Amino acid sequence: RCNVAGSPKFARLIREGKYEEAVAIARQQVDNGATVLDFCFDDGLIDGPAAMTRFLNLVAAEPDIARVPFMIDSSKWSVIEAGLRCLQGKGIVNSISLKNGEEEFLRRAKLIRRYGAAVVVMAFDEQGQAHGREDRVRIADRSYDLLVNRVGFPEEDIIFDPNVLTVGTGIAEHADYARHFFEAAGDIHRRHPHCHISGGISNVSFAFRGINAVREAMHSAFLYHAAREGLDVCIVNAGMLDVYDNIPKDRLQLVEDVLLNRSDDATEKLTAYAQALVESGNKDGSGGLNRKPSLAWREGSVQERLAYALVKGITDYIDEDTREAIAVCHSPLAVIEGPLMDGMRQVGDLFGSGKMFLPQVVKSARVMKQSVAILTPLIEEQRSGQGSGVGTVVLATVKGDVHDIGKNIVGVVLACNGFRIVDLGVMVPCEDILAAAEREKADLIALSGLITPSLDEMAHVAAELERSGSRIPLLVGGATTSDLHTALKIAPHYPSGIVVRTEDASTIVPAAAALVGAEKRSYIETIKARQQQQRDNFAQKDIPLLSIEQARRQAPDIDWTACPQPRPQRTGLFTVAVPQGCPCCTRRPDFPITWQQLLDAADWSILLRFFEMQDVWNPARNCLKAEAPEEKAELALKLIDEARELLQRAEREKRLHARAVFGIWRANRDGDDIRVEGGRVLHSLRQQKESSKERLALADFVAPAGHEGYAGALQVSVTGGDAWAAEFNAANDSYNALLCGALCSMLAEALAEVCNRCANEVWPTDGSCSIRPACGYPSQPDHAEKRSIFALLNATEHTGATLTEHDMMHPLSSVCALLLNHPQARYFAVGPIGDDQRADYAARIARDGQG
Repeated sequence: RCNVAGSPKFARLIREGKYEEAVAIARQQVDNGATVLDFCFDDGLIDGPAAMTRFLNLVAAEPDIARVPFMIDSSKWSVIEAGLRCLQGKGIVNSISLKNGEEEFLRRAKLIRRYGAAVVVMAFDEQGQAHGREDRVRIADRSYDLLVNRVGFPEEDIIFDPNVLTVGTGIAEHADYARHFFEAAGDIHRRHPHCHISGGISNVSFAFRGINAVREAMHSAFLYHAAREGLDVCIVNAGMLDVYDNIPKDRLQLVEDVLLNRSDDATEKLTAYAQALVESGNKDGSGGLNRKPSLAWREGSVQERLAYALVKGITDYIDEDTREAIAVCHSPLAVIEGPLMDGMRQVGDLFGSGKMFLPQVVKSARVMKQSVAILTPLIEEQRSGQGSGVGTVVLATVKGDVHDIGKNIVGVVLACNGFRIVDLGVMVPCEDILAAAEREKADLIALSGLITPSLDEMAHVAAELERSGSRIPLLVGGATTSDLHTALKIAPHYPSGIVVRTEDASTIVPAAAALVGAEKRSYIETIKARQQQQRDNFAQKDIPLLSIEQARRQAPDIDWTACPQPRPQRTGLFTVAVPQGCPCCTRRPDFPITWQQLLDAADWSILLRFFEMQDVWNPARNCLKAEAPEEKAELALKLIDEARELLQRAEREKRLHARAVFGIWRANRDGDDIRVEGGRVLHSLRQQKESSKERLALADFVAPAGHEGYAGALQVSVTGGDAWAAEFNAANDSYNALLCGALCSMLAEALAEVCNRCANEVWPTDGSCSIRPACGYPSQPDHAEKRSIFALLNATEHTGATLTEHDMMHPLSSVCALLLNHPQARYFAVGPIGDDQRADYAARIARDGQG
């Protein structure tokens, strides 16, 4: 493979324009036995068509390379066309599929046929990627009919790729991927015996990256079973293959149990086997296998053992090692200031350099907390306090905001780097923050907030710090914060001090360290200069806006007679819940669901985002990205496994409750608002930014008076997580506390999706587009609309959710959204609005008595 995605060296040479050196890689591939060369230049920083053209012309001039067929590989059709124009012999195009419909499929197939190339056909159609046996075969049959009977493709030039997908991930829906591939390959081979069947074999073992012994066995066993079913073309690294008969019997048994999904615990057993290989230092599988974790680290000094336990997150021996360390270090305080802080400094350094990831850091903090819990009573007997550390940080989520997961992560990471953390919790008023900062002699104040009103509260805290004469540096963070907003709206309130915005837990450490370090003055001057530059640049910007009247004249012109809204089967309120153990489920919900249904609908990137690991996950395919770094990918899969185990425990102990309510009502558009049957009004905002396109408001997708119109809404909550997380925190288990919060947030989003599907059963789309714009998001940026939705749904009674004074939902794991159904309905961003619309919007809310 000469693939920029699969070979870092090849990618670097192409980006640097060193094409002649890159040709050497192609020559090496042929010398190593490649029978086809795959060329791929899909990279955001590379001009794909130009790179494909230049490289193919170079390798075509090398007889020892050009003697093998070339495969043109790209997800961009322009790159494939460029490659086809350069082919001098019979090549292969990788790939085409039906995902863009038959018309585009036929157009591309005819062009490939004109160039005389063979084609790889992926098992995709308009519905997406095929996972099961039947879908793979159906798409292959349909593609065959189009290629042979409509385009005139020779059967022997068709290569079907039924999608080799990753198994052994721990995700239940992935368990049959390999078995379904074998079955589908056999069906396709029997139905189209003159065509070929292919697959990218390394995909199957992706969950075990870095453990070559397991991967090689998986590849060999997969090829053995797939070849028996008709696979005759494949992309595989010959160096990553074991001889099938030479695979150790125990390893082969475990691998085939996973590939063929022979038992529910097959993945768990293979994972344990792989972990034993890692712990024995035998990842390549040579030599004997030590199935017991190595305890060689226990032979070191107690200081070394404590540091090792912190870095590795091992709690098994922390009690005995902590008590031994007291005797060695002569005081409990010396244990904290010595081996424990030394270990946490290692954790901080590893995290800062990208060699540790957030889940590991949180586990390290759990070890630290358990040790400190033993030491603290002993220290308090001698004197109050826990040592000076690097500095003291007062940490809080501001008034009106109940989000605490991000704040908790920041607290853990700062503690790992030697700071003493005074966590005030959530919904903390300004006066309490200032009082704590004075009482604790804080070196820093760190504020968190997730909703827009939190920004105003942060500005208020900054202004009060200025008024009090304080000079304590203020750190702000959260999803709604930005560098520009901080420079424009918060920092000017605190000219005597400094306000620093940090993006996430990894960036707050260097900022905090700089603000308490020797170079503090220089750092503050740099930040202030940058913020002033941002203010100057913004002042020169002029974002042209239409007047609200002009914007309304550009609203979509919909013919409601020709294009009506679908009619629901019935209107009213409907409940959705996991009924077992739910305190509010005194009667059976209209739509009873299970936790497994929520897991099936879950987007795991939501959970991974809390641990800053979302970049390894592909939400569209609900699996790891192929290009994800090996160590990080393995850690993400472990995190998902632990979340699943936590949910199983929650189900056994009836810890969590999933409840939802949705409503569908007769409604009509009234200007930019939606009047719901019964008198309640839902308000929306209209785009005003100048553009040739239509200026949209959500009300546009509801029929006006005189036509049959409908609107809906939903509110969902997963409750019980806050109390459970508090128990974990009380037990010094910050890792599971964070994991619990992240799991509940993911389940709430999944519940919203399942609730939406239930709503579609009552209000079928009939080919329309159903959208679910949530309050506080770009299509409906005003959080205050939650009040109207809560009232319409009687949400608190049905789900247990409540609203704070700033319209924040409690519990955090809640969703509140509109449901709109029309062929032209779509998501959009309102963007900046003018003072005229702002005044008009306020007047409408006041008029309707909903302010």
